[in-house]
Amino acid sequence: MKVIFIKDLKKQGKNGEIKEVSDGYAINYLIKNGYAVKYTKASSARLNEDIKNKKIKEEQEIEAAKLIKDKLAKENIIFEVKAGKDGKTFGNISTKQIENKLTLLGYNIDKKKIKADNTLNLLGVHYIKIDLYKNIEALLKITIKEK
Repeated sequence: MKVIFIKDLKKQGKNGEIKEVSDGYAINYLIKNGYAVKYTKASSARLNEDIKNKKIKEEQEIEAAKLIKDKLAKENIIFEVKAGKDGKTFGNISTKQIENKLTLLGYNIDKKKIKADNTLNLLGVHYIKIDLYKNIEALLKITIKEK
């Protein structure tokens, strides 16, 4: 029996994949547990429509990520902190603090997507990466000044 997987099933099939499986396995496990539907003209048309919608949505998300990337490249987030004689701050600037500043500027970026490669504990200008989407990263300029 030909089935279309509607959910990923480890070592069996991925969402949208069409496979030939035994009738008993298809009816008693795959279809019954919601992993697949029987392959018909209607289900095939629905699959094609889902693939088309998914592709359109992904293109929209990529465009939105590119716009955010361009906007973030122009931003400069400034932190004013206490520092010692050698320019070392008392404490680090955390990803949570960066997220809060970005939220105040109107961005909705999760702190898990902010990748600070080195610790932000020195006065001066630092650049950090932000993962916006698959293979789309933005560079954000952070300036740390002394109070």
